[in-house]
Amino acid sequence: MAKHLPFRLTLASGSIGRRYLLENAGYHFDIQPSNAEEPTEARYSSCQQYVQEVAWLKAAAVAKSEKVDNGFILAADTVGWIDNSVIGKPLDRDDARRILRLLSGRVHELWTGVCLWRVSDRFQFQYQELSLVEMRELSPIEIETYLDTRQWEGCSGAYAIKEEKDPYLKIVRGSLSNVIGLPMESLERTFEWLAIPR
Repeated sequence: MAKHLPFRLTLASGSIGRRYLLENAGYHFDIQPSNAEEPTEARYSSCQQYVQEVAWLKAAAVAKSEKVDNGFILAADTVGWIDNSVIGKPLDRDDARRILRLLSGRVHELWTGVCLWRVSDRFQFQYQELSLVEMRELSPIEIETYLDTRQWEGCSGAYAIKEEKDPYLKIVRGSLSNVIGLPMESLERTFEWLAIPR
């Protein structure tokens, strides 16, 4: 069922997962990937602040591009966090193997930062959402088999969670949509709040 927002919405991301979540929820939106350069390390030893900063950088990049002239820009960044370090997107197969070995048999934090940027007056609304994700202990053979699927490419934490009965991952706390890359439950409440005339 289509959901009509009283403002234009532009997704500042080329993420297939974020696009899927918005489309599945019934929203109409444009896509304008930010191509913003993301920092590789958190500056404040806090994943919450890291995703807040990166989401803002993505929204700002699209706002400065002047390709969007009205409505809201929606930007998000999702990363894992373990041992006080960001778990970013793997650089290659070897890096993905390192990440999977690090996460195997452990619970890690998964943070998404969301930034909504109104183009007309540069009003910005930001928040961050946490999920806890447990990866079951993987054998060396299971890791290599997973690497062969190439599902880890472009994914923070070197994994893309399946919506139903993921064979490797379990959400201990938080929402599935947040782990996919956009916390839809809280985002929909935010859309309702932003739609109220002020």
